[in-house]
Amino acid sequence: MAGTTITPYLDFSGRCDEALEFYSKALGAEVKTVMRYDECPMPIPPGRLAPGFEKKIMHASFSVGGELLMASDGCDASSKFDGIRLALTVPTEADARRAFDALADGGHIDMPISSTFWSPCFGMVTDRFGVGWMVSIPQAPAN
Repeated sequence: MAGTTITPYLDFSGRCDEALEFYSKALGAEVKTVMRYDECPMPIPPGRLAPGFEKKIMHASFSVGGELLMASDGCDASSKFDGIRLALTVPTEADARRAFDALADGGHIDMPISSTFWSPCFGMVTDRFGVGWMVSIPQAPAN
């Protein structure tokens, strides 16, 4: 399937504006596009949105380290991030610790950063939005 891509699409249950600001500060994310429900060129079907979601984000895209992610507020506040983590690989231990600490602010550390057999610096954290992250640096090549 040449040309096929997979892009994470994150549903923030009404907190997408907050999430985009957080990832911009925590990871240097660059917001590419934002479209709100009230800007949609087609009418939203009646009953599709929870009350108060008219000004929420219907679609956004942002990049972290050149990798594209997409996001939305969803249509209500019921979404959860279960069974998935985003793997963030950075070049140095200092970068890993900075990103890990930033993601942990208001979140939960699931596995503190430590050396593992696959990475000299690896840790797992769930951020304040419930998104699970695995932060690591690459294993040094064997000589």
